[in-house]
Amino acid sequence: MGATVNYWPDTKCAKAFWNQHELPPYQELLRDTADWLEPTRGQRWLDLGCGSGQLSRVIWEKSQGLVESVLGVDVAPVNEEAYAKLRTRLQPKPMAMCLRFLARDFSQGFPDWSGDQFDGIVSGLSLQYAESYSEEMGTWTQTAYDRILAETNRLLKPGGVFVFSVNVPDPAWGRVAWVSFLAVFSKSRPFSYLKNAWRMWTYGNWLTRESQRGRFHYLPIEKIVGKLHAAGFVDVEHRTSFAGQAYLIRCRKPTA
Repeated sequence: MGATVNYWPDTKCAKAFWNQHELPPYQELLRDTADWLEPTRGQRWLDLGCGSGQLSRVIWEKSQGLVESVLGVDVAPVNEEAYAKLRTRLQPKPMAMCLRFLARDFSQGFPDWSGDQFDGIVSGLSLQYAESYSEEMGTWTQTAYDRILAETNRLLKPGGVFVFSVNVPDPAWGRVAWVSFLAVFSKSRPFSYLKNAWRMWTYGNWLTRESQRGRFHYLPIEKIVGKLHAAGFVDVEHRTSFAGQAYLIRCRKPTA
């Protein structure tokens, strides 16, 4: 396979994405995702590829702090700092056990976790980066992508909901950057805002190159729906968001 750069665990990369929710395309996706989330009292939620915890925040606030717990999982350990800050800003303020972070690469699944334990699972632009390389075949495969969909189904309780977003095939990162640039003059810190937009565009170039190698997976919606059905999900619905560069998908684990 040779040397393969992986920026995801790096502190610099993780922190570059901490303020992505300030960019208009991400704000659009965050609003659309929030509309499809219905957390209620006593539920347990999992946030895969959680980053700085913006979707975890949505779950906590939409439930008015009545969910039992939200667990964020991400490969970058520094995101523990983001979750610590998040707990101090939320209202009502959660205890540490109610809003937790775990540093872990979900590409390998969760074979040490029991099934049927979460009422809902959410993921924002993350599952497409589940990666697996076959030494025997000498190529990247979609094994990890399929594995995490199957694991998500296994971890959900019967009737549990799965809401996630992934990028469309050949995402136009330049369009995301341009839409973000148009909003610069409405920001109180325009230089910082532009710097963040530039970082998003730069990492987007890396993601595009790796997807062209088959490492990351920007799949057509028809193929994603087929994979969800193969993993056991039902009631699949979808729409576009993120300046037209992402699919937002909602589905459920059957009740029986």
